[in-house]
Amino acid sequence: MLIKSAEFIISNTDYLKCPQDGKPEYAFIGRSNVGKSSLINMLTNRKGLAMTSSTPGKTMLINHFLINGEWYLVDLPGYGYARRGKENRDRLQQIIEDYVLEREALTSLFVLVDSRHEPQKIDLEFMEWLGENGVPFGIVFTKGDKQGPVRLQQNVDAYKQKLLETWEELPPVFVTSSEKKSGREELLDYIEEINKSVL
Repeated sequence: MLIKSAEFIISNTDYLKCPQDGKPEYAFIGRSNVGKSSLINMLTNRKGLAMTSSTPGKTMLINHFLINGEWYLVDLPGYGYARRGKENRDRLQQIIEDYVLEREALTSLFVLVDSRHEPQKIDLEFMEWLGENGVPFGIVFTKGDKQGPVRLQQNVDAYKQKLLETWEELPPVFVTSSEKKSGREELLDYIEEINKSVL
């Protein structure tokens, strides 16, 4: 897929105020500091489209970006940032849950996972919740350039094995590096394939 245009449209805390034009939405979510903004900027080839920050937990809103005038890339708040107060965490969880469960235009969700770490309980629980609620999703491993290929493959395989303890089949899996732009084609081709059946 060729990205010809990517423009910021709107930020919200309420899924009901999101765009109502029915275009398919592909949402990206993950723990704070997983490299979500860098991935979005890499996918769209726009350096400052999503705000990157060294401070975890900066995204507090549902951000819609219109891609090629055809579909939305949606940047969702990160989950599980411990240094936020409980009230803030609960509010963010509500924003995420409402969007994920109620948003009819949501076509697929991409759960971002830091490829440098072994399977994290919070990520596995979130995926379990998605499965229980029938939400279509893929797993995107980020920061694939931060360790050697053997270690990277071991970490990805560990996640797959962990998931297969409770899942009959695995969701689509992508391995990416924002710095090396690896995984970009695969991810965009996957979105394009789905778009062919829904647009």
